[in-house]
Formats: sequence, structure tokens, C-alpha cells
Amino acid sequence: MSRKCEVCGKGQVSGNMVSHSMRHTRRKWNANIQKVKIVDENGVVRRANVCTRCLRSGLVNRAL
Repeated sequence: MSRKCEVCGKGQVSGNMVSHSMRHTRRKWNANIQKVKIVDENGVVRRANVCTRCLRSGLVNRAL
């Protein structure tokens, strides 16, 4: 499953994990992506990878 929202394009972000002794190692933050059924512009029901921010904001129409 791709870790990218199909609505807003939000994806994985990388950065540093910093220990107490200030050592830096690479880490990543994954976006909270859910696979949900949505109704697109043509009225067709399909599955899409959508972040929870888009679901909560009402940017997609969920299919029942």
C-alpha cells in the first residue's frame, strides 16, 4: 500500500531521532493513511488511500 494520501498528497516525512546524549539517527513519521471506499466525482464507488485529516475534514464522500 502506498503511504500517500490520494486527496492531499500527504506522505511519509523523515528526520532525526535524537537521544539524550544528542546522537542523531534517521527515523521516519508515517502519515495515518486509511484504505476507505469513497464516491468519486462520477458517482463511482472505489477504494482509495486517504489520510485521517481528509476524512475528518469532509474532503471525501464515504460510500456506505
